[in-house]
Parts: sequence; C-alpha cells; structure tokens
Amino acid sequence: MSNMGEIGWVSDKEGGYRYQTTHPQTKRSWPQMPELLHELWQELTKFSLQPEACLINYYDAKARMGLHQDSDEQNLQAPIMSISLGDKARFRLGGLKRQDPTRTFILSSGDIVILEPPLRMAYHGIDRIVPGSSRLLHEGGRFNLTMRRITSGQ
Repeated sequence: MSNMGEIGWVSDKEGGYRYQTTHPQTKRSWPQMPELLHELWQELTKFSLQPEACLINYYDAKARMGLHQDSDEQNLQAPIMSISLGDKARFRLGGLKRQDPTRTFILSSGDIVILEPPLRMAYHGIDRIVPGSSRLLHEGGRFNLTMRRITSGQ
C-alpha cells in the first residue's frame, strides 16, 4: 500500500486509520499524482474539485477486502474513483446498510468504477482475485488506484 497526492491514507498501531499529508515513517510528502489521473477524474466524474488522495493497493492472488464503507473523508459528496490494473477481481457492491443485498461484478484491467452519491456510501469489497487473468504484471496480482477528495475545501 502507498499513496500519491496531497494527502495519504495510513494506518499504524499508534494512530489507527487516518489521512495525513506525510508518510508516517519518512515524514516526507507523498508524490504528486500524474496529470493523467487528474484528467481522468475531471473527464469521468465531472466533480468541481480535484482529488487530493490516490491510494495504491496491491492485491496478490489470495487477497480479499471485506465489505466496508468509505466514510472517513470530510467531503462525502465527492465521488470515489477506482482504477483496476492487472488480474480480474470479483467486486461486490451492496447498499447503504450492511445487510442490504449485494451484486457482484468482474473488474478487468483498465476498468474504472465511480461511486457517487447516493452509492458513494454503499458497502463494497473484493471477494477474490482471478490469478493469471491478465498479463500486465509479470508476478500476477492486481493494483487498484483509488482517488478521493478528502476535504470540503475550495
């Protein structure tokens, strides 16, 4: 896991899950997001404010991510945009309550998912990775780039 942008998503024993402007160990700023990601955000979300964070997650063949909501951002009206790269993943999308029914979608390399209100607060997760379904990464697996607007600022 790593980050790009003005703000990064971090987790450690001392502070738990949170957003912060510097790497927790190096205390250095996160690298800037490439302009291409900003252009994709503008073109696809049409949201008036730029993303501030891009979380980079790597999923190996055994990785999973349980159903969860992304609710730690100040700006819950901003969309969340997720870009899949590498092996296919079984993505599960539910409703606004954990017990709501879910639907499963297969995400392939290059697919982009945008969650905007009211689905911005939908429960979602990754059930499994489909090993060997892409040749993008020599070692296999999947990268996911998740872009967010964190603050409600101008």
